[in-house]
Amino acid sequence: MQKNNQLIHFIGIGGIGVSGLAFIYLKQGHSVQGSDLEKSAITQELAKQGARVFIGQHQKSNIKNQISKIQIKNKKYPDLVIYSEAVPDDNPELQDAKKLGIKCLSGAEALGEFSENYFLIAVSGMHGKTTTASMIAQIMIAAGQNPTFIIGTKPGWRLGKSKYLIIEADDYKAKFLNYHPNILVLTNIEEEHLDYFKNLDHILEVFQQYLKQVQNLIIYNKQDKNILKIINAAKCRVKPYALQNIDIGVPGIHNQHNAVAALTLANALNIDNKITLQALKQYHGVWRRFEEHELKIKNFKLKIIHDYAHHPTEIKAVLQAACEKYKNKKIIAVFQPHQYQRTRILFNDFTKSFDRADQVIITDIYSVAGREKNMTPTGQDLSKATANSKYIPLKKLAEYIKKIAQPNQVILIMGAGDVYNIKF
Repeated sequence: MQKNNQLIHFIGIGGIGVSGLAFIYLKQGHSVQGSDLEKSAITQELAKQGARVFIGQHQKSNIKNQISKIQIKNKKYPDLVIYSEAVPDDNPELQDAKKLGIKCLSGAEALGEFSENYFLIAVSGMHGKTTTASMIAQIMIAAGQNPTFIIGTKPGWRLGKSKYLIIEADDYKAKFLNYHPNILVLTNIEEEHLDYFKNLDHILEVFQQYLKQVQNLIIYNKQDKNILKIINAAKCRVKPYALQNIDIGVPGIHNQHNAVAALTLANALNIDNKITLQALKQYHGVWRRFEEHELKIKNFKLKIIHDYAHHPTEIKAVLQAACEKYKNKKIIAVFQPHQYQRTRILFNDFTKSFDRADQVIITDIYSVAGREKNMTPTGQDLSKATANSKYIPLKKLAEYIKKIAQPNQVILIMGAGDVYNIKF
């Protein structure tokens, strides 16, 4: 976006990816409107910041100019429509915008255009993107680098004043192919998003293409066997990193990996190690990444941890972190599977991912209505196949947790769906 006073319409404005762009455009002085199926903390905050937000079924009438600001009152339609990658092709707002000849971009395409004016630092990989990117942001802010960032968390955006832009470059639907990073931090590669990718070979092929788009430097995890298979495809300088012990404010071996990646990036930018290590020591995580709460229940305070883990590898990593931090407590793992297809494809891996938990509770699978046709297996099926597991419907989950709660327990609630919203 080169000029102010543009009118931008977002379809799926509450999505964790595109909402960051909406906030940034508002901060830059653009006029923003958008729609989403459900109200959320993100849509409410966007409205507070000045966006016009429509909640409910998408409809083509939303595409009309709904902003009353003087500088755009003569515009009948938006200058640009940005849509979440989760929005289907037959969405009425998207279809109408295209018929009207309005420029339409996916969230990743729009972020790709936005990034062209910056020195782009992208973090990619199947796991650890959000945490690594937020660690990098904290380090660079501490070092006075004043970066802009758009990261898939809450709050996940900042409009800085320097040339640097930090993004979480997602592999979902190969979105990262829209970016040409100056520096890429690559955390890991394995089978994931198999609703889009055909298999691991397809994943590696797409990542190879992505590596060729990096301009200056690739910082990569040399302990990841799949990265090692393709790193030679890079056309730029590469720099490996490997696990080491760093004093950070969050537990878990996976977070040590994330911290070392961030440290290696900071070294590449010539940031003083003292600043970097202090920033990492003060890093205490982000929304839904080992996010700790206390619930007063009965006559004690129950420790509850929310985490976005929705892949077997992530579940194992978060359980390891919980066991590391709470050695003398029983870990009750509560899991909401995310999408039927992922559950179906990785079913056996899921059943083996809860070994460190003292007890496992599996609830209903989260899946957006209309996006999947094969509604199997169910949460009950996964629970039956998982040792030491019990199935509890989502609507009864809070009640059940309160019923079984004991002072010596930690309740670890995992999933990328709406399980985070259960009310105790």
